This record gives sequence, C-alpha cells and structure tokens, in this order.
Amino acid sequence: MKTSNKLKIFNDPIYGFITIPNSDIFDLIEHKYFQRLRRISQMGLSYLVYPGANHTRFHHAIGCMYLMQKAVNVLRFKEVTISEEEERALYIAILLHDIGHGPFSHAMEHSIVNGVSHEEISMRFMQKLNEEFNGSLTLAIQIFEGKHERPFLCELISSQFDMDRADYLKRDSFYTGVAEGNVNSERLITMLNVVDDRLVVEQKGIYSVEKFLVARRFMYWQVYLHKTSVVAEQLLTRVLKRAKELSSQGIELRASDALSFFLRNEITRNNFDDDTLEIFSRLDDTDIVSAMKDWQYHDDFILSELSSMIINRDLLKIKLKNKPIKRSTLDKHISKLVKKYNISKKDAEYFVFIDEISNLAYQSKTQKIKILQKSGKVVDITKASDQFNIKALSKAVTKYYICYPKEEFVRDE
Repeated sequence: MKTSNKLKIFNDPIYGFITIPNSDIFDLIEHKYFQRLRRISQMGLSYLVYPGANHTRFHHAIGCMYLMQKAVNVLRFKEVTISEEEERALYIAILLHDIGHGPFSHAMEHSIVNGVSHEEISMRFMQKLNEEFNGSLTLAIQIFEGKHERPFLCELISSQFDMDRADYLKRDSFYTGVAEGNVNSERLITMLNVVDDRLVVEQKGIYSVEKFLVARRFMYWQVYLHKTSVVAEQLLTRVLKRAKELSSQGIELRASDALSFFLRNEITRNNFDDDTLEIFSRLDDTDIVSAMKDWQYHDDFILSELSSMIINRDLLKIKLKNKPIKRSTLDKHISKLVKKYNISKKDAEYFVFIDEISNLAYQSKTQKIKILQKSGKVVDITKASDQFNIKALSKAVTKYYICYPKEEFVRDE
C-alpha cells in the first residue's frame, strides 16, 4: 500500500513556505481534478503582454489557502469563534473555488460550453468530490454557495475583500511586474474583524483598503483589460466558435478527444452531466494550444488565420475609445475586408467587431466593505474614507473598442 508524507510544504515566491494544514487538504490537492489546475494559466493569454505571467490556477489556489489560514488565526486571536469544522470547510472552499475554470479561463465560458459559468462547474466538481470523500465537503459547499448561517465565513470566500482577491492582486502584480497592483494582503488580513457575524475592517486598516481598491483599478486597466489581452481573448473565443461551426458541418479537425467532444456537442446547463464533467476535467491549456498549432495550417481561411494570429502573436489591431464606435466605422472595415478577400460579411465579422470593457473597482451597491470605527460603529468605506477617489472607484468606467486586421493580413504562403 502506497504511503505518503501528508505534511508537505510548498515554497511560494510570494509568501515563502506554505504548510498544508491537514491530511484531508493534502488528499484534495493530490486529486487529479485539482492537479489539472497546474495546466490552467491564471491569467489566460496575458503572457502575450507580460511574458512573466505564466503562473497557474494551482499557484493561486494554494496562495488563497495560505491567506485563509492567516485570516482564521487573526480572527481567533480577536476571540471570534471558528470551530474546527468551519476552519476545515473554509480551507476546502477557498482551495476549490476556481476548480471549474476551463483552459485559458474566461474565454472558455463563451465557446466550449454554452451559458455554464466556471462557478457552476466548480460546484459540480465539489459535489463530485464530496461523493468521493464521503460527504466531508458538505459544509465547504454550503459556505461556497453563500448559504451558511454565519455570513462572514462566506464573505472570506467571496466578497469585495476576500482571500481570492487578496491573493490574485498580489500574485498577478508579482508575475507581471506591474508594481501598482502590489497590495499588502497580510496587513489587510491582520485588520479583519467580525461584528454581528459580518466581516469588517478595523479603522486603522482604512488606508490599506484604499490602496487595495486603487490597486484593483490599476490592475484592471493595466493588466486584465490591457487592450492586447482583450483582443487575444476575443480571438481565442472566435477560434473555438469557428472550430465548433466547422465540426457541426462534419468537417474533421485535429484535436484531443476531450476538445473534440466539446466541439462536436452543444453543451448547456441542461445536459452538463457527470460524464461531461469527467471529459471537462481532461481539458487544459495544452489541448487548445496544440489544436491551434495544427489549425493554423487548416484549409479553412478563418480558422487558419485566427489560429495563426494567436500562435505567432500577430494579432488584430485594436482601438479604444471613450464613446461608442459608430456603426458606419464598423461597416467600412467589414466592406473593405469583404472586397479585398472576396469573403462573405458573416466571415468578415470574425475579424472585424466592436465591443466594450468596463472597470468597477468597488461595487458599493451590492457588497460593501465595512469599516469598524473606534466608537464601535460600522460604516461603509465610502463614508469612512476622506479620499474623494473612493467614491470615484464606485462608478463603472466603460471604454469601447473596435478590432480589425492590420493591412498585411494574409500570411505569405
């Protein structure tokens, strides 16, 4: 019988040594569903802009678990009661919060599966693991779903300031080299407290919260919504859309068995069953990159061009504007392409399109960051802060963009 040392330590470039808290967590980390996250990039195609951004969802999940350990210790020190069962459930829930991400993360939600979010797939993975682990994930699932009677446990997993955001801002800042995103997660966690079963930040942590929100805004404009990342993700979505279109016409495309399944079948919330989940668990970034390497030489003009653009980083041109793009501008670029390459308007729309991106650093209407004042009163950060920019961060900023081919469109044969 195989025995293994379950008290392993990870050496993390952000936090140093991270210890696995118990054998249950070790067994979950060892599971093939979780190991798949080693092959899913945390930041999709952002490495086309920031070459260092090759870290994975595995890195991030382990980092989140470490921060959750810190949070539990801080809250217990402040005499907040957290039982051993709740502690264990928190570690499981944060460890598995991203387990449902597909290859290159968000691009998949609009192409491989139809209308099934990564959160829903994460939930399905957790339910499947709960069966395998004899119901030991039940409390973690309850917290993950936001259904626990003590809301602060759910807020540690998902809120305006949760362990997920506390890790990814710091981690993504480190791997991209964008210093503006570097937040002091550990100081923020040290300032956490609980009032009436809701998570609050003590007043002395207010400047750290302000910096956290500003860092989030910077990271969205500078990294997550960087125009090159935006166009690359749009291209990837279109590659998969075209591949599905060709597969539905009976055209054979070289791809892994797992990817072929999703190209040939229309997967929705209604038919996403256990068998589908098992096939989904075999999908990772490698399947997509490997397929595109082949598809760039395919006979289909659209599939080959789009695949080549991503593989060789020869992307579409993208222009950002503060006002919506005029329909006449879009039509002009489409007509130009139709005329030049004798393709249909529908085909041209794979290469010419408009869309918008929005950046909201603080959602003051839905979930608030509460500040615990010295008087014992709890107020929203926008009321507690003397920084005018916190109110500004509560407003969504939208930018509009158009993508179209560069002049030298078709590659030399």
